[in-house]
Amino acid sequence: MPANLFLRNVIKDDLEIFFQNQLDQEANQMAAFTAKDPSNRKTFNAHWQKILNNKAVIIKTIIFKEDVAGSVLSYENQGKPEISYWLGKEYWGQGIATWALKEFLEKHNKARPIFARVAKDNFSSSRVLEKCGFLVVRESKGFANARSQEIVECLYEKKE
Repeated sequence: MPANLFLRNVIKDDLEIFFQNQLDQEANQMAAFTAKDPSNRKTFNAHWQKILNNKAVIIKTIIFKEDVAGSVLSYENQGKPEISYWLGKEYWGQGIATWALKEFLEKHNKARPIFARVAKDNFSSSRVLEKCGFLVVRESKGFANARSQEIVECLYEKKE
């Protein structure tokens, strides 16, 4: 593990950074399937309390050079494990998401198969998943709050 990059348990102070990260319009456009109103602090707090209190959720904060860069987590969707991650915009394009996802899958959630969903046109996130051994298994359409329209979403699977 690089000395300046690691995963740790989420602490209360991380939530403010996560909230600020989700306010970025470009990040919301890329992620597409986001909260209806990313600026709603009450909804954000309720959502994160639910995540943190759910024993089936495994969540880690991504630390880069002593700063909170983002988060990586797994949860159950229709009885199947899925992963999700979010990085602050200033951390994009540095290999941090790929490293964090690989580390998470090796040390924190070894369930296989495991799934991920991404907007079809989110090439950066698709590339992270592919570098971590995920393959596209299906495409579907879904309503993307950040874009206020239905878009194509890819379902990825990692078998090993």
